[in-house]
Amino acid sequence: MSTETSGRVLPECWGHRGASAAYPENTLASFEAAIRDGAEGIESDVHVSQDGILVMFHDPSLERTTNSKGLIRERNWYGSDGMVHVRTVKEPKQAIPTFTGTLDLLMKPENHHIKFNIDVKVYNDPVRVFSLMDKIITSYPEWETRLAPRIILGLWHPRFVNAAKAHVPYFKRSHIGSAPDIARKYFWNDCDAFSIWFPGLATADGEKFRRECKRAGKQLMVWTVNNPAEMMEAVRWGVDAILTDVPKTWLGMRAALNGDYDKVGSQYKRSFLWTGPLYYSAVQYAFALLSRRRMEKAAGSFDAAENVNTRAAMVRVRV
Repeated sequence: MSTETSGRVLPECWGHRGASAAYPENTLASFEAAIRDGAEGIESDVHVSQDGILVMFHDPSLERTTNSKGLIRERNWYGSDGMVHVRTVKEPKQAIPTFTGTLDLLMKPENHHIKFNIDVKVYNDPVRVFSLMDKIITSYPEWETRLAPRIILGLWHPRFVNAAKAHVPYFKRSHIGSAPDIARKYFWNDCDAFSIWFPGLATADGEKFRRECKRAGKQLMVWTVNNPAEMMEAVRWGVDAILTDVPKTWLGMRAALNGDYDKVGSQYKRSFLWTGPLYYSAVQYAFALLSRRRMEKAAGSFDAAENVNTRAAMVRVRV
């Protein structure tokens, strides 16, 4: 996954919601900008409309970034008041892209090298979202060789694991989160990769988790890294990909590191890891607890979902 120059491996660049610092997030313009800048991958989020259209959008509702309002799951895509007519507030004003429209972008010959990290929000119904994905993906010619291998699903909640295995088993799976202990307990055996919030990897347990991933051959991504000092720290950690709102920043820095690693790297000190409150374990624990509570409110208990996954695995072994 990483790029390598003179024996030193540097992380890939994945545009977080595209080049979202410069363009409206999660739009085709933002995705195209990240690709044009030279990113190896793009990241986006998925929701399902009331009439069964997969749309690439971060929030469960439209208010923050568009000229419309309402929950996506309660809005139709088609129709006179459908989301097809919604536009972003941020300039240049853009439509909400569909999953199909985004895949069309990835299937252009010049984009066949681009990876696609799909962040599956917990507000979705797992069976519905993955069934719709399967129907769309398998409609493309040569999807098994040209498309599916480039897609990685990002799962926040263990409830989504079995549905992903059942309906889109050809996709790689990652866990997205902030807490290494949740990654270990609920996702370790079912995911090929882990996408972890930068502060969550900066703690002592984060350091241990980084070592565990390397030993097990698990890919490790880090989000959302926009500060060059944090980018340099991620390089020192040996992560496989950096998810960033500013692809140009990391790509320029990576080129400079490839030119003179020691000189460029020495410009970025590590003192922020001890002076920023986000990097302390107690703060991380509080964030992880709040995040888990929000997800469980939306999608149910982690432990109940894990028990279901375990029983399903035991049935598969017996069969």
